[in-house]
Amino acid sequence: MRLHSRVEDGEELPALVWSPGPGMRMISSAVLGGGIGERAWILNAQVAHGYRRIDPQRHLADLAHRFGAEGEGVGLLTAADVRAYGRGGDRGVEAVVTAGLGVRGWAASHADSEPAPKPGTINIVVALPVALTDAALVNAVATATEAKVQALVEAGYDCSGTPTDAVCVAARTPVEGADVHAFAGPRSPWGARLARAVHAAVLAAIP
Repeated sequence: MRLHSRVEDGEELPALVWSPGPGMRMISSAVLGGGIGERAWILNAQVAHGYRRIDPQRHLADLAHRFGAEGEGVGLLTAADVRAYGRGGDRGVEAVVTAGLGVRGWAASHADSEPAPKPGTINIVVALPVALTDAALVNAVATATEAKVQALVEAGYDCSGTPTDAVCVAARTPVEGADVHAFAGPRSPWGARLARAVHAAVLAAIP
């Protein structure tokens, strides 16, 4: 993981970049590179409060290119200070979380939308050293989200997250003759490790 910075509108803004290279398959809810597919890098870029660009995909792609990333990747945005990230790990699983909690609440809110006076986003990035099936990748996203909520509640926050939370799970690309794991729920071996890594990273990142 590398820390970069750039100046936009007179403000210095940092960004985190992971470049594991080829051989990684990712699932993400990110605005750039979301879905499931081969990805070579992950960018978590801090933007100014009140970010109003209507081309975030292009913005993220330009930033990734500026920072030396090549090929297809995943791009995340946040108004939180990405330098204050939290890390967690468990037997081969690594998680990095950046957290802004200016706007938070429960997912099943009574209102479809509410005003957002302060920025808030929790971005979760997790890497596993094994290959997962498509179904297990989806399961891993659910497990990471459950671990995030557990950490928030344990830390005393009355919420399940923020309206703009995003997640990216990276696993090895399946190769012939190697194991491909079909489960990533919290009671599967790799899902349990993922949950503990994310839980620790969220606790380390939140204020």
